[in-house]
Amino acid sequence: MSKTSNQSTDGGTATVLTAPAANGTAVIEVKDIGKRYGNIIALSDVSTSVRAGEVTCVLGDNGAGKSTFIKILAGAHEHSDGSLLIDGEATTLSSPRAALELGIATVYQDLAVVPLMPVWRNFFLGSEITKGVGPFKKLDVDEMKRITKDELAAMGIDLRDVEQPIGTLSGGERQCVAIARAVYFGARVLILDEPTAALGVKQSGVVLKYIAKARDRGLGVVFITHNPHHAYPVGDRFMLLRRGKSMGDFPKAEMTLEELTSMMAGGAELESLAHELEKTMGPDSEVAQTLKADVT
Repeated sequence: MSKTSNQSTDGGTATVLTAPAANGTAVIEVKDIGKRYGNIIALSDVSTSVRAGEVTCVLGDNGAGKSTFIKILAGAHEHSDGSLLIDGEATTLSSPRAALELGIATVYQDLAVVPLMPVWRNFFLGSEITKGVGPFKKLDVDEMKRITKDELAAMGIDLRDVEQPIGTLSGGERQCVAIARAVYFGARVLILDEPTAALGVKQSGVVLKYIAKARDRGLGVVFITHNPHHAYPVGDRFMLLRRGKSMGDFPKAEMTLEELTSMMAGGAELESLAHELEKTMGPDSEVAQTLKADVT
């Protein structure tokens, strides 16, 4: 991976990782990947790909194996079975830093921001630009503010003041700042852990817009969610997990929203439950009718 530097007006630098890939190029491929903890199988036989300029949506309910899967991609856990390929080479990620060095950035649901610090401080937290030398070295505040504002604007985020504490932003806006930060610091693959889970309809729409923006800038995006209505508008590929196993990996051309929703809901299981309820509660019961409507 190549490195470039953003240089401040007084000679300070902030290292930014860059490794552009042509849209459609597979940056990450997982083949029959799995994770075991002793005798417990948390994940098994999962295969999918993450391509530059595309959004791969990983869907599943609680306990489906989504967290285990993204921890493998993020370098937090090493896989036990199968193969993980990055740029076509078999790889084992030993740590989150190893993943970052390969351009794989993960934005977790809790965001890990410092609420009372300004937006620009959070944007550069741990990677501050400095100017001067030796004992005269200090933070290049003006440069960091300028870059923060420019990078947010490039993602379509128009903040009135990057000095405002990040805790004053809405949940959707904080997610978007985290996405813009990852893009600036050279992410080629952006993993988003349930970014819309705790948000209302409007704020979820804002986050989905910036996911599409990241894709349009050539990033491969892994969008973890349990909501097919959030995944379908931005997704290019859908991988469904249930009880630690893959139910399939589908390009958007082969999957309608209705089919995706039915697979997520467990259409066959709901139909069986509806029949059971009909027997015990009668065919005209409200619960049975509701389940039937969900199946159809």
